[in-house]
Amino acid sequence: MDAAQQEATARARELQRNWYGEPLGALFRKLIDDLGLNQARLAGVLGLSAPMLSQLMSGQRAKIGNPAVVQRVQLLQDLAGQVADGSVSAAEATDRMEEIKKSQGGSVLSNTTQTTSSSGAPTVKRVVREIQSLLRSVAAAGDIIDAADTLAPTHPELAEFLRVYGAGRTSDAVSHYQSHQN
Repeated sequence: MDAAQQEATARARELQRNWYGEPLGALFRKLIDDLGLNQARLAGVLGLSAPMLSQLMSGQRAKIGNPAVVQRVQLLQDLAGQVADGSVSAAEATDRMEEIKKSQGGSVLSNTTQTTSSSGAPTVKRVVREIQSLLRSVAAAGDIIDAADTLAPTHPELAEFLRVYGAGRTSDAVSHYQSHQN
C-alpha cells in the first residue's frame, strides 16, 4: 500500500470513529467474536455484500450508506451485549440474528427482540442508540459538529445535545441522557 492509500485509509477510519464510535474493522471484529460469526455470515445478517463488508473493515470505504444497515449494526451490538451478560443464550441469539437480518430499520422488530427493561420501558442504551441512529442518518458527524458550533453561542444546551448524540460515543450519550432525567 502506498503512502496515499495509507493516508486515505487512515482518514476513512477516523471518519468511521466519528460516525460510529470506532473504526468499523474493530466494531465488526467484536461482533464476529462476540456472536460467533464469520465475515460472510455477518455480511448476510447486516444485508451487505461480503466485498462491501471487507472494504468497510479495511478502511477502503468510510460510510455505511444504508440507514437500515446502520440500524442492524446497532441491534447486533445490543444483542452481543445481551449474550455477554448472559441474558440471551447462543440459541436465542441465532434466532434474533435472523430477525435482525429481516428488519428494514426503524423499530419494527417483533416482541421477541429484547429492547425493553423488565418493566417494559425501553432501556436507556436503546433510546440513546435510536437517537444516535436518527441523527446519523440525517447528517455526517462533521456536519452535526458544524451545526452544533453554529448553535453554541445562542443555544448551548442544544449544541451539546447535537455533539453528544450526533458525533459522540454511546457511553457518553447514555451518561448525558441519565444526567438529564428527573
